[in-house]
Amino acid sequence: MKILVINCGSSSLKYQLIDMDGEKVLCKGLCERIGMESSMITHEANGHKATTPAIFPTHTEAFGEVVKKMTTGEGKVIDQVSEIDAIGHRVVHGGEKFKQSCLITPDVVKAIHDLSPLAPLHNPAAILGIEASYKVFGEDKPNIAVFDTAFHSTMPSKAYMYAIPYEYYEKYGVRRYGFHGTSHKYVSHRAAEYLEEPIERLKLITCHLGNGSSIAAVDQGRVVDTSMGMTPLAGLMMGTRCGDLDPSVVNYLKYTLEITGHQLDEILNKKSGLLGVSGVSSDIRDVESASKDGNERAQLALDMLNYQIKKIIGSYIAAMGGVDAIVFTGGIGEHDDESRAKICHHMDWLGVRIDTDKNHNVRNQHKDVVEITAWGARVRTLVVETNEELMIARDTKEVLENQ
Repeated sequence: MKILVINCGSSSLKYQLIDMDGEKVLCKGLCERIGMESSMITHEANGHKATTPAIFPTHTEAFGEVVKKMTTGEGKVIDQVSEIDAIGHRVVHGGEKFKQSCLITPDVVKAIHDLSPLAPLHNPAAILGIEASYKVFGEDKPNIAVFDTAFHSTMPSKAYMYAIPYEYYEKYGVRRYGFHGTSHKYVSHRAAEYLEEPIERLKLITCHLGNGSSIAAVDQGRVVDTSMGMTPLAGLMMGTRCGDLDPSVVNYLKYTLEITGHQLDEILNKKSGLLGVSGVSSDIRDVESASKDGNERAQLALDMLNYQIKKIIGSYIAAMGGVDAIVFTGGIGEHDDESRAKICHHMDWLGVRIDTDKNHNVRNQHKDVVEITAWGARVRTLVVETNEELMIARDTKEVLENQ
């Protein structure tokens, strides 16, 4: 079975074609600047990678070029699109309606559209990808929606409810949903596989740390809490997002700065986090470099981030009544040994202690799972390379087989 995995942005289309017999990636690529001048596609297959200019007025033309790259030239991996059995789409927000992946129908598309106010930057883009897929591959080709929020749907109401009038939840769906669910699901199951224990017997804390970051408490394979909220703005401070904030700060800034809600939203989503505090960059590598050069604001930003992560890990250990393993993933989680060391520092009393040499040498191991647990520590600590595309493909395959 061959599955095409699609992750659409408003002006981008990221893709992978995966042969589920052996879960082998046949090709992958990215269409950029859709609807703009200087569109381009990067396609990688058969050891060959090339970026070429293209004309993409819409996602439909981008899909057409993806098909061309997969079926012709040096990047050819299939003879014709009929070899593709299904298309799996990443959809960020499924609200309360979608608690698992599903076959896309007109009613599903409408529901994704109706949920767009909860994810205005993501759900409309997913619909563009779905509609373009129908135009290029035909409506008979199965399209599957895989929701970022679905893995978090097991949270109990005490974890997802906000302490505001209950009617706002009933009428408007105001509650915690959580995001990065596909990544949390993949790494928690991969960690259980590595630990050689059924996930139903494990208490795990999965830390997806990158430009966008979230942490999840996974108890016996079910999410019981997560750091992001109704939107991906909540929780930890991130590359450009503020994370948790006293709600009164919003009104105070709006009226003090005499700006619109939209302008304030731009500040909190795109000008805050590591960038806002450090004044240097949203990229932790740049912030760490500035810190080493004596930039105090850069050091403050790093201290704030690591402190917040440590606090959430500690609270989730308390919420679950213990933890068997802590899992780091994402751009920062997988590649930044300094952050992992600072996060785990002084957590011995919780049974968390990492080996300095193992932690420093993670990137040299070239493995998808590296254990950095120190000798004698009660809690295992793992670095797991996430693979959201494979998780989407697996969910797509499962939906097809259960039709």
